[in-house]
Amino acid sequence: MRNLATVHWLFIFMILAVTDLVWAQKNTITTIIVQGNKKTKTAALTKLITVKNGEILDSIKIEKDINRLKRLPAIAHAYYQTHKKDNGYEIVYGVEENLTIIPSANVYTTNDDEFAFRLGVYEFNALGKNITVGGIYQHDIYSSYIANIRAPFLFGKRIGFAISHSNITTLEPVFLAQGTADYKYNNTSYEVLGLYQFNLQNRIELGINYFNEDYEYKRGVTSPQVPQNFDVNKLLYKFIYEYNNLNFDYQYVTGFRSILNTQYVISTENVLPDFFIWWNDFLYYKRLGNKGNWASRLRVGLASNDESPFAPFAVDNNLNIRGVGNIIDRGTGVIVLNTEYRQTLYEKDWFVLQSNIFLDGGSWRNPGGDFEDFVDSQNFRIYPGAGMRFMHKKIFNAIFRIDYGYGITEDATNGFVFGIGQYF
Repeated sequence: MRNLATVHWLFIFMILAVTDLVWAQKNTITTIIVQGNKKTKTAALTKLITVKNGEILDSIKIEKDINRLKRLPAIAHAYYQTHKKDNGYEIVYGVEENLTIIPSANVYTTNDDEFAFRLGVYEFNALGKNITVGGIYQHDIYSSYIANIRAPFLFGKRIGFAISHSNITTLEPVFLAQGTADYKYNNTSYEVLGLYQFNLQNRIELGINYFNEDYEYKRGVTSPQVPQNFDVNKLLYKFIYEYNNLNFDYQYVTGFRSILNTQYVISTENVLPDFFIWWNDFLYYKRLGNKGNWASRLRVGLASNDESPFAPFAVDNNLNIRGVGNIIDRGTGVIVLNTEYRQTLYEKDWFVLQSNIFLDGGSWRNPGGDFEDFVDSQNFRIYPGAGMRFMHKKIFNAIFRIDYGYGITEDATNGFVFGIGQYF
């Protein structure tokens, strides 16, 4: 009887094993096809696809591949199809490409007649391999330029690098105890970063920046403790960690994203102190109905709390508070919240007209101050406002924006901010 029972269970096990083998063979991926790409190299896309021939069909894994492709600047939209074949499944990844040679422009003004602009051009899919290369010309009283190359997938789907060079000259306000002074400020820098992507959600950047800062006094108050002219070389060590769980559907975005940026700056001279700085951007997007999108960004950051007029966090039109002006204050700590509701008013083929209402607000810690500065009414800036977006759905980042911010806090200004791309 015992031998008969053993044979019985062995027979059942063999049936289950054969059944499982037959099921696996019928659900095996036998062919992977990429279609719709014209400029982007097929090899550059298949390198990023995690699904492989011979694997069991896994729709969750395929969906992750689709999200990865939709995040590429070269891709406006991505989808997939499965086709049942006699010996398994054929998977077809379809993409709709963006136009990726894009001009950029940013213009910002206030009611004090300040005027500055940036013009540039970038190719976001150089050689059809998702390489970004380009540059920017800036006029903010003085002329400046920036040049970048970024190849995040140069050595496979995880490893890449980025290099950049910039020569930025601006008229910077320096806030002293006696009042404000204006300095002509020049920053010439060279940066190299290594890029590593752990998976679809997590990546890091690690690198070094060598730069020179040159301050030349122009006008305003002076202080015996603050030199009127000085030139200093510095080294900056940078580490960035990003968690990205965003999902894109043309102009609509859903999900959460967090970007931590940490830097340690070493001065080669004693004119300015060494310092450490970090900030974290928390971004949250939610689809509301068929045509609405709520977007929010919270920035929290701190730096070494030196009592220096050259504090690293700036209050600026183009960075954090729309309508506030061009660098109206500085601090060694920052808390800024930008939140807005975006509504699609009109959509036809490639064109989208979108409106938005927003509230930008923030507070800063004074150089050498304490955390109570964050609740000091003199450090608050609150700017509600509204704007419009003119979008092309098949050109990467082709969003012309115009916002008008109106300050409601003490000594507030108001003004327009123009630019390419969403504000955040």
